[in-house]
Amino acid sequence: MKKALAGLMSVLFLVLIVGCSSDGDTNNSEGKGDEAGESKDQTITFGVTPWTSTVPPTEIATLILEDMGYTVEHTDADVGSVFMGLSRGDIDVFMDSWFPMHQVHLDKFSDSVEDTAVSYPEAETGWVVPKYMEDINTIEDLKGNEDLFDNKMYGIEEGASATKESKEMIETYGLDIEHVASSEGGMLAQAQRLMSQEEPVIFFGWRPHTMFNKYDIKVLSNEEGFFETSSVHVVTNKDLQENAPEAYEFLSNWGISIDDVEEMIVKIEEEDQEPQDVAREWIENNQDKVSEMTGE
Repeated sequence: MKKALAGLMSVLFLVLIVGCSSDGDTNNSEGKGDEAGESKDQTITFGVTPWTSTVPPTEIATLILEDMGYTVEHTDADVGSVFMGLSRGDIDVFMDSWFPMHQVHLDKFSDSVEDTAVSYPEAETGWVVPKYMEDINTIEDLKGNEDLFDNKMYGIEEGASATKESKEMIETYGLDIEHVASSEGGMLAQAQRLMSQEEPVIFFGWRPHTMFNKYDIKVLSNEEGFFETSSVHVVTNKDLQENAPEAYEFLSNWGISIDDVEEMIVKIEEEDQEPQDVAREWIENNQDKVSEMTGE
């Protein structure tokens, strides 16, 4: 009887020890979950279009979210595919949505995609020509002068909203011009080749971009309201707020100056600095801004 009682006491003692140990582990786990930078379960996926303007904001946001403990992935796609991915939940964030140009995509997927923050306002965009084309200052000036440009206008990829708007503008003005779609790099290579010989050329331009630092170019105005001055926004999948509230809070507070973005593009494109290094430098030099965005 005494042996049985002693055995029972031993079992109860072991249960008590294990229970206390489990409670301690739970408390430690809860404490770690509250620490800044603790690894989180969520993976945040960014859509990345093949535009230089997309890189700096995406890299900065990536590093900040990684510092917050998130796993971050990038998916390369054209803008139409990015919005499709956002609508399906395959992509969580796009840092470089241009409004009003991309309003058509937001309207199409309004049930699942939301406009979350303004990255920077007043980004100029449109058809550009070299300033040595002194008599060509508006889209209206192109009418009857299309042969000067070999009846071609060089633009970005076929799926871009800018390409659609360019084609609409050609039709509206009745221009005898072919829109030649290409990658950003291909478009600029062709434009640079012609400008190096001081030949006429029309191509698609926008700020922020190094083209306005490298080339002496001007944006053509038009009376029909095409290519209004844009504001660049962050758009997200609507489930992000519930799935990753801290990440959503940070992104909803996002903001950066167009001058900073352009300066970073120059470092990446012209000085061959690594995008991550340029982004980290911006973070280190803008700690007050980062703290404001992260709510720290």
